[in-house]
Amino acid sequence: MSEKYDVAVIGGGVVGSAIARELSRYTLKVAVIERAADVARGTSGKNSGVVHTGINVPHGSVKAKYNVAGARMFEEYCADLDVPFKRVGKVIVALTEAEVPDLAGLKARGEANGVPDLEIIDRATLKKMEPNIEGAGALNVPTAAIACPYSLTIALAESATASGVDFKLNSPVVGIAGTEGAFEIETPDETISAGLIVNSAGLNSDKIARMTGVNRWRIWPCRGEYIILDKRVGGLINSMVYPVPPKGGAGLGIHITPTTDGNILLGPSADYTNDGDDVRTTAKIRRQLLSEASEFLPGLTPRDVITAYSGMRPKLVPSKVGGFGDFVIEEVPEAPGVMQLVGIESPGLTAAPAIAEKVSDWVRERISTEANPGFQKKWSSVHRTREDTLSIVDSLIAEDPDYGEIVCRCEMVTKREIVDAINNKLDATSLNAIKYRSRATMGRCQGGFCGPRIVDLLLENGKSPESITLNGGDSWLFLGTTEDLRTERKAQRASQKSGATSSAKKVGAK
Repeated sequence: MSEKYDVAVIGGGVVGSAIARELSRYTLKVAVIERAADVARGTSGKNSGVVHTGINVPHGSVKAKYNVAGARMFEEYCADLDVPFKRVGKVIVALTEAEVPDLAGLKARGEANGVPDLEIIDRATLKKMEPNIEGAGALNVPTAAIACPYSLTIALAESATASGVDFKLNSPVVGIAGTEGAFEIETPDETISAGLIVNSAGLNSDKIARMTGVNRWRIWPCRGEYIILDKRVGGLINSMVYPVPPKGGAGLGIHITPTTDGNILLGPSADYTNDGDDVRTTAKIRRQLLSEASEFLPGLTPRDVITAYSGMRPKLVPSKVGGFGDFVIEEVPEAPGVMQLVGIESPGLTAAPAIAEKVSDWVRERISTEANPGFQKKWSSVHRTREDTLSIVDSLIAEDPDYGEIVCRCEMVTKREIVDAINNKLDATSLNAIKYRSRATMGRCQGGFCGPRIVDLLLENGKSPESITLNGGDSWLFLGTTEDLRTERKAQRASQKSGATSSAKKVGAK
């Protein structure tokens, strides 16, 4: 039995990590229980990184409320956590004249939700803003922004950890018992006691709800595949390019999104699946994404693609219904003491700061607490040397020569950044944990050059070959060293020789 916590947050995605950080402002004992080997390994780390303005959500919905509130908070939020943020704007493009009337409806909904500075522009104005984009007209949304979703989640979690929150990784929840004030949450390794529970389990939030006695909801996983374009074509667009949303679809359509690191994303697709862990990518969808994006951005070729990935939307509506369900953010009568966060799909990233404040208020209505003097409002996980001027780099190298050794040439990541990523606050040391903190292996060669050197650095920093994984769990990369293998084979040969000698003696004795 572990020590008792005031609050247990189930789920280490961006919303769960934001809640943990918000609660760490106060003298509360908080644990975050995450099934994966690191935070941001699910939906929160595999999306477009768009900070939505609120233009695409129904007026008066729970989504609209938290989307708009979160968007207002987001720039300062990222600044406090040293997370890349860029207000690049967005154009929602009518590809044909037939779609142009739909722009007025989008503008009206956005204005009803409080989105400022919306403007319908014609083909000529669109061409001035986006010379490489084809379309009959567009809705200009200048306040839209992008951020790095996995960097934000990691920074939130590490800031919360530095402020006193316990993150329990590799801890899937297998059972929940008890009542408010005395919950017991069972994982394969321990039973965690907590006075209150926050269900922020994303794709598994319906399952966690059922463990607390609530059978109201079902999550329908919907896979979205993306392809990533090389940085050499990153200048083809200046802002996010969205289509007019398809009517009754499961998403907002294939969009073209710049990233804070200079790549372009194409996607996502929208395919319902029965397995929330089925994050494969397919050649068919890659071709489809490239084809649909080429309608807006002619000239794209498969040579521009460096890799693909996919993420899951936790949808509250099945494929036969289509469209979008609203966020569930409430404590229900069947489970007092549990805040249920269910169906938090897009714009969940944008809404996270506002949802965190809501949950914090709910907790503090039940538990008397004070300000935490050790709260880490400002936090930086890994220094990004590639963004520094040469004079700053020179001074860094003078203090620490590891800043002068480039490990990942594609992304210009230094040895010091890799070592800092290895020694992170959450003690997450898989190759993907290092990748998502430092960007090493994210470039054109996808780790072909730097991968072996990162393994060397893991070994130099105390990891054994047998403990190194791609993504935690049983995703082992090595069986051992070649010296171990030689020793094992030598022992096997000696054993075989000994057995042969023993058999010969028995034959001679006869």
